[in-house]
Amino acid sequence: MMRGFRRLDGWLFAAVLFAAAGAIGYLTYRHDLVADWSHEGRSSLSPESRAVLDTLHGPVEIVSYANPQGDLRQTVSAFMERYQRFKRDLTVRFIDPQQDPAKMRELGITVDGALILHYQNREERLDELSERSLTNALERLARGGERLVAFVTGDGERRADGKANADVSTFMAQLENRGMRAVPLNFSQVTAVPQHTDLVVLASPTLALPQGAVKALTDYVAGGGNLLWLTEPANEDLGLQPLADALGMHILPGVLVDGQGAALGLKDPRMITLGDYPPHAITRGLTLTTLFPQVSALALSRKGDWEVKPFLRSSAQSWTEFQPIDNAQASNIRYDADAGELKGPLDFGLAFTRLSPSPDKSEQRVAVIGDGDFLSNTFLGNGGNRALGERVFDWVLGDDALVNLPPRGAPDRALQISQGQLNAVTFGFLIGLPVVLLALGGLIAWRRRRA
Repeated sequence: MMRGFRRLDGWLFAAVLFAAAGAIGYLTYRHDLVADWSHEGRSSLSPESRAVLDTLHGPVEIVSYANPQGDLRQTVSAFMERYQRFKRDLTVRFIDPQQDPAKMRELGITVDGALILHYQNREERLDELSERSLTNALERLARGGERLVAFVTGDGERRADGKANADVSTFMAQLENRGMRAVPLNFSQVTAVPQHTDLVVLASPTLALPQGAVKALTDYVAGGGNLLWLTEPANEDLGLQPLADALGMHILPGVLVDGQGAALGLKDPRMITLGDYPPHAITRGLTLTTLFPQVSALALSRKGDWEVKPFLRSSAQSWTEFQPIDNAQASNIRYDADAGELKGPLDFGLAFTRLSPSPDKSEQRVAVIGDGDFLSNTFLGNGGNRALGERVFDWVLGDDALVNLPPRGAPDRALQISQGQLNAVTFGFLIGLPVVLLALGGLIAWRRRRA
């Protein structure tokens, strides 16, 4: 009798074991469990890519023109699965490019594995399979079309395509990947801002603008155009007062200096660093530190039909310094109220909004920043400068869904160690590890002899 029960227990155990194995197999077929142990999950889909997917409302179809021979289709499918985990209505379809060569020539398909993305009757083409290129293409689809950004030129402004330290070509190259196209706007060649311009950028002119150029800019703003104005401490008298009057603001004299910079190791008090920001859609969730080399403070002169909110503000230890500053005398400057210098905190980034006078737009937006250096080729890589610049452009263009995308980049792409640590690693591998292996070998041989 006991033997029968034992045999029955054995069969029941086997049945339960098979049932558990079947349940695990079913669950693994229906559900994926993916673990990523890299820093902040960098080997999986980045937070930026997931945020871009959240802005796409509706199905996305990706057509891959990949040859069925080889492993390319499997590579594409495995890569797309990372996106499909976060967007279930993203589908991938494969077409053999050799089946219809004439159609491939018509589409301009020249690369095996080329991708065409379709979303809401718009499409983007890719010849490179990488998260950066695919996410940028999805962001361009979310933007709804290419944005035309006109940079005023001809009066010493920062150039969108210039390679000089003061120019902004590095920044604009990154924006072009996100769906913006920079074009020059020279008022010696045209008398008005061309139609279909999404944004005009006046980036730190160094020469006085002709009256015709100033009138064209004020007419553009009066007609509902979006504007980004980057000004500098030396740009107070360049004939732009009519434009400032149209916004109801003025540029305060002097250069903004900050006494707290010394605690951060900055020898030049004109270097303004920000780690927290006034509440605004541009700076919401921005925790990165930004650096502004030379800043003009801004103030409102009157109340008009604009709703104005600051988004960049200096600390309470700042003031507008009127005296010239050089590095040798930087530590000797002092706030002088009798000279008319103004004590901080002071605003140097203002956001203007109002109902658009243009029937084609619902809202008009203007941003004025008292510094253009923070986007220059020299200073763009400092802290959150690039992230802030992208947010400003997205906001002025009205692409609110893209304003608060997580900043790009990964913190662990390079291993940074001191010379002492490098020496320790080197001696560890060249001397320490061989010594340990020899000791272990000797110990094993000794124990075998004793046995």
